Formats: sequence, structure tokens, C-alpha cells
Amino acid sequence: MGVHGLTTFVEGHRNLLQDVKFRDSRLVIDGCSLYFRLYFNHSLDKQHGGDYDAFASLLTQFLSALAACNIQPYVVLDGGTDPSDKKFSTLRQRLQSKIKEADSLSHGRNGSVLPLLIRDVFIQTLIQRGVPLVQCPAEADWEIACLARQWNCPVLTNDSDFYIFDLPGGYLPLNFFQWTSLNGKASHRYISARCYTTNELCRRFGSMNKELLPLCAVLAGNDYSTPKDADQIQDLLGVSGIGRSGGKGRAPNSRIEGFLLWLSSFKHPADVLEEVRTLMGEEGGDVGGKIGQKGGLSSHLWAGMQEYHITTQSALAQWFSEGKAAPRGQTSWLPECLSLAAAQGLLAPFMVDALVMHRVLLIPQVENSRLASSHCSASAIRRAIYGILLQRGQDVPAQDMRVQENISQGMRGERGRGGRGRGGGGRGQVIVLPTQQGVSSGFSIEQGGTATVSAQGFGSLCVEEYDRMDLNFKKNIVEAHPLRTPLLLGTLDQAPVEVRLGVLLEVLGLKESALAPVPLHLRLAVAVTAFWMREAKPPPSQAQLQALVLGLVYGELSWGNQSGATHYQHTDWAAERNVWAGLDHRRVRPGERRLDVGGVHSFSQWQACLWSTLCLNQLLLRPLPEPHLSWLYSGTLVHGLLKYLKGGRAAESLLGVSMSGPLYSSMLDTVRNCSSKTHPSSSAAGRGKRGGGRGRRGRGGRGRGGRRTEEINNRFTLLMSEEESDY
Repeated sequence: MGVHGLTTFVEGHRNLLQDVKFRDSRLVIDGCSLYFRLYFNHSLDKQHGGDYDAFASLLTQFLSALAACNIQPYVVLDGGTDPSDKKFSTLRQRLQSKIKEADSLSHGRNGSVLPLLIRDVFIQTLIQRGVPLVQCPAEADWEIACLARQWNCPVLTNDSDFYIFDLPGGYLPLNFFQWTSLNGKASHRYISARCYTTNELCRRFGSMNKELLPLCAVLAGNDYSTPKDADQIQDLLGVSGIGRSGGKGRAPNSRIEGFLLWLSSFKHPADVLEEVRTLMGEEGGDVGGKIGQKGGLSSHLWAGMQEYHITTQSALAQWFSEGKAAPRGQTSWLPECLSLAAAQGLLAPFMVDALVMHRVLLIPQVENSRLASSHCSASAIRRAIYGILLQRGQDVPAQDMRVQENISQGMRGERGRGGRGRGGGGRGQVIVLPTQQGVSSGFSIEQGGTATVSAQGFGSLCVEEYDRMDLNFKKNIVEAHPLRTPLLLGTLDQAPVEVRLGVLLEVLGLKESALAPVPLHLRLAVAVTAFWMREAKPPPSQAQLQALVLGLVYGELSWGNQSGATHYQHTDWAAERNVWAGLDHRRVRPGERRLDVGGVHSFSQWQACLWSTLCLNQLLLRPLPEPHLSWLYSGTLVHGLLKYLKGGRAAESLLGVSMSGPLYSSMLDTVRNCSSKTHPSSSAAGRGKRGGGRGRRGRGGRGRGGRRTEEINNRFTLLMSEEESDY
């Protein structure tokens, strides 16, 4: 992420970073950088699918530390893939690398792969804490820089691109943000940090012009310039003598320093570009004006520089102050209700990519790499999502379709030329497209077209899925699946909740009545578990199912300990706290080297099913309440419980009688009933083609008569208060 080698250079020259006592300020936070850093810097689980409860607790501590220092955070998140496609190659390379790291982790070696639901837990925790946030249409760097510049406040991130942006308030690298140990008196708490500004860097190189720094980023190589380009330039400069006049006799100790020494010999970017054109023998043209028309190396440098040109006015400032106007760059292919949800972080970028690009990248998980990707178990759900997103109904006006098709054709023409990919606002033409609701919105696009979509084109009802096959990243063409109950994308918010819920349950192959015994806020998780029992390959074992349901019970007990659990009546919480402690004691402990790869793969399939179902639920405007994700799954706990159960011990021995036992039995029996062979399989699973014979996995309440199930369900119902309608 960012500029190659720049972080190492800056951190190696401590005078470029100034010690600060940070307090009483706004703080613009790069959300993706924060959750990545929090998870990997605090020894949280990597092998067992993630400890979401521990992560949510850590994030809460971080936010409390900011509040204690009177620091107001504003979190900005990346959205979908940049429509220009300039970064697609980089994204593919990163995911290919993550596949190798995930495989390494599955064999007990090192690696850094984020758990699949970590972003969702991050967003949900921020919302619960009332932290202002926004999800940008594409990459957020440029929008973050514009907002911080307008507010004159610092940025907190670990992205070396922010060593290039000229930010008066500075850049606070997460590496040096000591939030875990506050200093100062109670009323004057502060966080020790280190702050960077471009002034210090330019002063070190003879007060060089700040406008030359973007050229250094492109020369050194970033996410938008290829190594081949950087190597070609470096070879050129090596022949010509780096630092020949601006180096003042110093020999460069690194590539970055060499480029900075060379650039410091010029006054303006136009002078550098003219020098490159001369060295390359390019044809004449006005540098900085028509320089990009010839398509040479100087043209590439000029286009790359524009990524770092920021304005003083930020669209996000209005978003955070009013909460109404969506950030610019939102695509008109989303109706207004979904555009707002996307900006609020309540619509996964995955769905925007499927709609706009007809292409999605599926996140690798730690799993058995010799088996099919865990995402295969949820393909039916994703096909249904594509069916809703890509269907052409009466809600898409003909004019909109013509405009969209024209843009699609233009998008496929030329890649990466102009148009600022970091949130719009480049030098290109702004195309404004009407939404189905009549509200105009648009994104920046260079004349001649910059963005690309898949070769399938807008009219095709197919999506390119990039997913793991063995240890490689493979493209699959996936056909969208039409639903029995058609929904029009532009009028989703007008469809009754009963209809939207019916569509969700149709995809999962369930009936609403089957979920009645389960508390409302757990129904989505239980429905996903029943779907997983039918669709996972190999079929989940009885012990894996029980461990997973025990994990759900543990989450409910954790919630009850924090909130008082007013939705459960007649509960002996003193006894249930002992149950909670007993379950927690079964966690896999650090240092236990043996990894149950079969369990890892099975639970990764469950997470894949849950993630896809969460996306579908969001798309349908949440007909089922979204569960508390941090309490649904804790990898070290579930794997520890699986080990306990595989030792021949009974799950019921870990539970109490007032709440945890009845809750466990209710959820387990519901899953068994919903995954039995007599239960209809999901329509999206491919009627007849994939559904036949899968029901036998559900075990259909084996050893438990219908009367026993009814008795337990009735008993549990008495323990529940009325469901809250605004859950």
C-alpha cells in the first residue's frame, strides 16, 4: 500500500517526524488502515477464523482512549473498485499473496490474513459507539486528504501515500500513535505520537518545491505505477547521474533518496517532465498542458502526479456536518436508498462492484487449500444477489440504460489515463447520470473513457468472480440467478418487508415459521447455519455444528453480561456467568500448535455463507435484523469447543438450565429441522441440480422426537419477552 520504500526512508530519518502530544482535535482516520493495524498488532487470532469479540473490545478501547483526550474521530473507508481499473492488477497481486499466506497459516506457519468479517465488525462497532463514518465510492485516500486539508487536522493511517500529500495538519503514522498508554492529568490527557509534514522533507532536500513530491511517488512506484515503469526511469537516471546538481555532493543511500536528490535540482514539475521527454526522445508538446497526448513516459508521470493533487473543498465535510448529501462519485446505478446505505457503510462494496464492474474479488480465508474455496458453499446466495442487481426490469428507464451502455463501451476503451481514481474530482469530464429516484449523481471520467468493466458488458447477466483454486487466483464466470419472487432494484424500498423477507428466506431455502422458536436477533445466524449444513462440502460433522451453536450461546451470554439482557426473563444470571466462564475456559490457548484443518475449512465455509447472507440482507434493506457480529463467532473458542466435543463429552454438560441450555436446544433443533431432507432446498442452489440428496446432512432431529422439540421450544418461548420491533 502506498509508495514503495518511502516509509522505510522516513522512519530511518527521525528528524522528519516530530514528537507531539495529541489532544483536543479532530482526527481523520483511514478506517481500512486502522482495522488492519489493530488486528495484527495485538496478537489476535489468525488461524481459526478470527476472534471478533476480542477485536471489538480492542476497538472500543481505542475509541475510549480518543474520547479521554478530547479527540473527535471521523472514519473514512474505501468503497468499491476504482472504475478506472488502474489498481486492478495491484489488487489481484495482493489477493494472490494472501492465498499463499492463508495456506501458510493453515500449516502452522506465519502469515497475515484478516478474518472475513473483520470489516463488518469494525463498521458495526463504530455505529454502536456513535462514531461518524463514511464509505467512499472507491479508494478513500484522496477524499481523506481533501477533508484533512479543509479542516486543518491530521490524518491517522499507515499509508505512505500520505507522506506525499501536502497536509497542513500533518500525518500521524499509526506505528507511532501510542494510544494504549495515555499521559497527562485526568482533565488534560494526551496521546504521544509523531507527526510528519512535507515541510520537513522538503527542507532536508534544499527546500525543494513540494509540487515535486508526487513525481517522487510515481518514480519510486506506487499502487498505480508498475515496477517496469519505475525500473525504466531508474535506469535512465542512472545513466544520466542521479543527484548531479541538486545532491550537493551527497551519495544516495536508497532509491527514494536518489530520486529526491535528483528532483531537488529542478524548480518545477514541468522542468522534470521536459528533462524526461528529452532523455526519452519524445516528441514535443506543452509540458503540463498537452503533455499527456503523446502517451510516452512523461505522459505517465504527469497522469500519476494528479493522484496527489488535492483541493481545499471536500465533499465529505458536508456529509459529516449534515449527514444528508452523499459523497461525490457515487454511481447512479444504485437507487437512492442503497446509495445512502453505501455511504453509511451499510452496503458492502462487493455489491457495488458486482453492479458497476460486473466483477468481484472474493477474500481468501485460512482453509484447506486442497479443497474447493470456502466461498463455493455460498455461491447460490451470491448468484441470487447478482440476479437482483443485474436484472433489467421496468425500473430501469431506457435513457438510463443507453447512457450506462455508452459509458460501459467507453470504459472498456482506455485504462488509467487521467481522471483521479481516488474519489473523483480529476481533470476529466464529469458524467452525471439520473438515478431511478430522480436524484442526479455522477463520477469523474476522462474524455475518451477511463473506467472498465468486464468483457461481459453491462447487458450480460453474468459476473466475473475471482476466487481461490488450489493456490492460485482464478476467474470464474458466474451466471446471475432469477428469483421466483422478482424484485426491482429501483423500487426495493417500496416493497413490503414481508416480500423482502420472503426473498431472503427463499434464497436460504427456509420458511419463516421454521425460525419462530429462535429469538429475532439470532434468526439470520440460525438460518445461515441451516444453509451451511446443506451446502458445505464436506458435510459438517455433528461436533462442528454443536461447537458452532455453543459459540452462539457464548455470544448471548457475553451480551447478557454487558447489557443485562432484558429480552430474557426468569434467568439466573449468577449461574449463567459460571456457564460463560466454563465455555471461555475451553478456548484454544496460545502455543497449541496442532490445527484441526477440517474444522478450519468447515467454519470458513460457515463464515462465507454468513458474509454472503449479510450482503443479501443489506441489499434487501435488512428484512431480518443484523446480528451482533462480534458475538457470533470467536475462532479460538469454537475450535476449543470442537476439541472438547471430539473427546466424547456432551455439549449439554457445559450449559445451565435457566437460559443457556434451552437456548442451545432451541437453536440446534431449529437448524436440524431446517436442514433435514424433508425441508425444501433453496431455489438459488439450483433446483434438482444441486439440491438433491443434500437433506440427509441435517440429521433431522435424530434421537429427538417431535414432542421433545415442541416441549423445549415452548419452554424457551416462556423465557423470552416480546421481541422488540426496532431491534
